[in-house]
Amino acid sequence: MAVLLLGLLLWVGSHLFKRIAPKARASMGDRGKAMVAGLSLIAIVLMVVGFRSADAVQLYHTPAWAFHANNTLMLVAIFLLGVGGTKGVLVNKMRHPMLTGVLVWAVAHLITNGDQASVVLFGGLGLWALAEMVLINRAGRWKRPAKGSLAGDGKNLVATVLMYAVITGIHYWLGHNPFVAAM
Repeated sequence: MAVLLLGLLLWVGSHLFKRIAPKARASMGDRGKAMVAGLSLIAIVLMVVGFRSADAVQLYHTPAWAFHANNTLMLVAIFLLGVGGTKGVLVNKMRHPMLTGVLVWAVAHLITNGDQASVVLFGGLGLWALAEMVLINRAGRWKRPAKGSLAGDGKNLVATVLMYAVITGIHYWLGHNPFVAAM
């Protein structure tokens, strides 16, 4: 659990640095971007290793319907993660589509995983996404990007389905069927 917590703290710290100490971060220029990227990569490795090696301490049990909700929410989360990159109609309607996608992803996993490691990982990343949104909102007014197109949303929808298939394949490869409750 310590490795998971270290990875989570490294992720949160490296991402919140820009919000908590904007002048210090700005003074670092491109070195700061490289540092955050490097720390993020290390954080992901630590979170994966820590999660996979954590003891299975069950905190709550999830109902069978939660897996259907999870899979639907995952499609929504993946779509939201792509809103900014594909310049669809939603790009100027949502201030934080990517962070909202992370939050939906976290909730989707919390409703289907009641073990301690899942609560720490998904709950922690969900709380980070919320904190990041609050800090960004406090930093200043939103400058809406130019309106996107339905074609952008169409591209995002296709990419969402493809990414969902890839993520599903990774879950199977890791020995977990994301469509049924673990017995």
